[in-house]
Amino acid sequence: MQILGISAYYHDSAAALIRDGIVVAAAQEERFTRKKQDSDFPRNATRFCLEAAQGSAIDHVVFYDKPFLKFERILETYISFAPKGFASFRAGLPIWAKEKLFQRSLLTKELNDLAPGQFASDDLLFSEHHLSHAASAFYPSPFEEALVLTMDGVGEWATTSVAIGRDSELKIIRELVFPHSLGLLYSAFTTYAGFRVNSGEYKLMGLAPYGKPRFAESIRKHLVDVKEDGSFRLNQRYFNYCTGLSMTNARFHNLFGRQPRLPESPLEDFHADIAASIQQVTEDIVLRMTRALARETGQKNLCLAGGVALNCVANGKIAADGAFDNIWIQPAAGDAGGALGAALAAYHLHVKAPRRVCSPDAMSGSALGPEFSLSEVEAALSASGARFTVVPDESLFDETAAALAAGEVVGWFQGRMEFGPRALGNRSILGDPRRSDMQKKFNLKIKFRESFRPFAPSVLAEAAADWFDMSVPTSPYMLTVSTVAEQHRTISAQHAAAHHRLKDQYLVRSDIPAVTHTDFSARLQTVHAEQSPRYHALLKAFETLTGCPMLINTSFNVRNEPIVCTPAEAFTCFMATGMDRLVVGNVMMRKVDQDITLVTDYISRLEMD
Repeated sequence: MQILGISAYYHDSAAALIRDGIVVAAAQEERFTRKKQDSDFPRNATRFCLEAAQGSAIDHVVFYDKPFLKFERILETYISFAPKGFASFRAGLPIWAKEKLFQRSLLTKELNDLAPGQFASDDLLFSEHHLSHAASAFYPSPFEEALVLTMDGVGEWATTSVAIGRDSELKIIRELVFPHSLGLLYSAFTTYAGFRVNSGEYKLMGLAPYGKPRFAESIRKHLVDVKEDGSFRLNQRYFNYCTGLSMTNARFHNLFGRQPRLPESPLEDFHADIAASIQQVTEDIVLRMTRALARETGQKNLCLAGGVALNCVANGKIAADGAFDNIWIQPAAGDAGGALGAALAAYHLHVKAPRRVCSPDAMSGSALGPEFSLSEVEAALSASGARFTVVPDESLFDETAAALAAGEVVGWFQGRMEFGPRALGNRSILGDPRRSDMQKKFNLKIKFRESFRPFAPSVLAEAAADWFDMSVPTSPYMLTVSTVAEQHRTISAQHAAAHHRLKDQYLVRSDIPAVTHTDFSARLQTVHAEQSPRYHALLKAFETLTGCPMLINTSFNVRNEPIVCTPAEAFTCFMATGMDRLVVGNVMMRKVDQDITLVTDYISRLEMD
């Protein structure tokens, strides 16, 4: 049995295919259209999944939420706040009337444009938004039984949901509903700090360690009423997202004494303090919630999904807290993962098919997207004008490791594209973490983004505990934060605490300064030979050469660009940045050997993300 899951029409649309309960393929539409967080129907991602079906019939198509319930929430919200916000409601109503309320027919038309006559309107199923998230977290997890916590901006009504998963059963037992949303609270501060909602939250999290949480009590006093069990209510007098076109209002701005920061304007310690404050409040809420749920349910395993589950600092705090013995986070925790969750929910809850638990999980290292054969790579790169050589495995890893040890920045393109927001060694840009200049070089000359943003280390799984104080045994999806172990720090905790402001961002704090944040933290990826054999082999070669079992790993893209999908896109990005070398499968090329007339400047066309 094959089931196709689809998420679309909000942000980060995607498609996923499962076969007899096994995840076969999944991809975000943005990777094909090159439109960041593309929200349109995922035509290309769906076509990719249909090709992965290998001509066999699709038994069910499942959409990740219920449009009528969402419209009900929007309608009731505007009625509750009337007449405030009527103009924006009136402006949005034609879109709902045209697209959202007739989504069954719209989806059926889109599907039959791709595969004429294969899809009937009556065969289309609709999951609920938070059930899709919960299913994406529980069913691929390695647990027979678990508590599932989903937190995001908003689905239909729910903003936070609690579910219990047992074998193939999954039941939501509790919800918090709109407008009380931890995701929207965090996003409000994201926009206030001058970053973009749905992408800038990563920046706010990375900015927080440079600040002091001096506004945390003000947030608790005026903005959010948090109960002992982690439930909360937001004071809507300070927000504008229910009926307006902005997240915050004048009362919010007056509370903190400043107007919102303009995008790309200078960052100050004030903004770092704002980030530190909302990060502390967020961690407090999720820790109260997970502790209370652990006590109440007696569950030992925790699964997380939803956009808030991408806050890897909070995830690390949950793991270190010990309320649950084990934690597993869906690598595509945002709305893209809803496509996968919808398919899995249909298989286990609608079809009533049994579940097979996989170890270490059922996500195949999140390598679920397109891949390219050697002949396809050579053809694409030749058409792009690249000058390259084909290097056998016997020397590929050693030669690449030597280039990295010599200070080169390497684009690394291998196997299937990752599903979710993180590059995990298949579409990555790599560098030497021991070099103190690498963090600045990566930000300013490779990624073309703000200089404060930290980079993640990819470390051999078997060596991780020697270098980091692990809050979890493994972190294959780069979704938890650990700290650099004491023996690898070069300054004391007291010295670091006294020098953690934005002006101190280039202070060398450890033996691996390029991946050590101001508070000694690192967003860790553990690399396992069975999940990522080629990436593991490269790390092993680098360790043999240098004694260091890790590399800087950042996604293969520049600011506000989706991660590259094809070899041609990898070459274009390579030629537009300060990368020194590109390795695509077994094809290797150096920047110094390329035709300089192929250098492109598409970065200037991309806005800050």
